[in-house]
Order: sequence, then structure tokens, then C-alpha cells
Amino acid sequence: MNAPNRYELYVLEEGERSVEVSEDTKIPNAATIKIVKQDHTLANLLRSELLSMPQVLFAGYKVPHPLHPYFLLKIQTDGSVTPTQILETACTKLIGAIAGLESKFQREFTYKDVDGGIQEDAYGAPVSAGNFEGRDYVDLF
Repeated sequence: MNAPNRYELYVLEEGERSVEVSEDTKIPNAATIKIVKQDHTLANLLRSELLSMPQVLFAGYKVPHPLHPYFLLKIQTDGSVTPTQILETACTKLIGAIAGLESKFQREFTYKDVDGGIQEDAYGAPVSAGNFEGRDYVDLF
């Protein structure tokens, strides 16, 4: 089988670096960043966050081959910041956004309402318990 062992997709080998930066010599204020042991999920998050920043002129990524667990991220800036600095800023913003999402998720989806107030649906509208009292879900089958 051609597929590598599953652990090879996320465990760094001895001496392997998770991020490698190479400055582009043909394009000004540009760099190609190789991020290993990651896939489209992180690549697309970084690309979209980078494109939302006004200092970024270009941001794109490619996964050279689906059996090789890395992607190449190309960043070009307007010269006010370096590509590595803007990547750090994008990562910091993404970490903050994910932490905010996690806190919202934990707040909204607690298992039980502690003070026994009015039950609400996901949009904040009151929900009557009906004949499903004592259950946290509805059996449809």
C-alpha cells in the first residue's frame, strides 16, 4: 500500500523542523514557507487570515502531493512588514479566534442549565419542554 503509516502524518521525526522559511529572490518582500505535518485545514485558515490583512499582497498555498504531509505557503507583503512577521500575526489572530470560539461553544452547550431557568434553543428563543421532560434529546425512531 502506498499510504504512509498514520503516525507519520503528525509526528515530527528526529531533527525535523515543523516550519521552514525560504526567502524568494525573484519577488520582492515574498517568502515560501514549508509547514510539515499539516494539511489543507491549517493551510486554508492561514491563507484566509493572511488575505484579510491589508499588508498582504498575495497569499496562497499548495499541497504538492496528498501522500506527503506538508504544504507550501507563499506570502508577499507590501514591504511594511516581512512575510514571517505577518505570518506570526496571522497565527496569533487565529489562536485568539479559536479560543473565542471555544469559550462560546462551552457557554452555549453546557450539559444542564445550572439555575433551572427557561430553556432556550440555539437562537435564544424560549422552548417549551412539552412531553419530553427529563430528556436532553428527542428520540425520533
